[in-house]
Amino acid sequence: MLKIVVPKSEQFNSNDNTFVYIDETVLSLEHSLVSISKWESKWHKPFISKEKKSTEETIDYIKCMTLTQNVNPNVYYAIPNDLIEKIGDYIDNPMTATKFYDQNGKQSNEIITSEVIYYWMVTLGIPFECQKWHLNRLLTLIRVCNEKNKPPKKLSKSELYARNIRLNAQRRKLLNSHG
Repeated sequence: MLKIVVPKSEQFNSNDNTFVYIDETVLSLEHSLVSISKWESKWHKPFISKEKKSTEETIDYIKCMTLTQNVNPNVYYAIPNDLIEKIGDYIDNPMTATKFYDQNGKQSNEIITSEVIYYWMVTLGIPFECQKWHLNRLLTLIRVCNEKNKPPKKLSKSELYARNIRLNAQRRKLLNSHG
């Protein structure tokens, strides 16, 4: 969870030509599957994509991340750029020490939506309370489950022959036999 303090400020509302006064506000934010589900249900597009989000989409995602109750809606428009960057760093934080090393270095072109992630959770038996975890931590758990559930790699003929030669040599040495 990320806590930020939006400072007290005065904003001008150009729609009705009035000044809006914002009190200092503490926001508790959580980048989670629940948050992206809320955002996707409003914007009807995948949150996880290479497409840059508009200012309005970004502010709306911060609203979806907010755990704090009864926040003045004008607060979100008063968040300074340094706090927006801090929120972006929090979203990008892997939240785990687990590292993956891809053999081919290619990324999937699959479109990942919240429903796809929920499907993965159901398929892998991951409990629904994990939907409130930081999203990157949940995605890491899903990837670990996938890696651990893969069937063992079949050996090629040459790998199988080399393994058998090595095992036979070990057994001959152990039993003091010549063949």
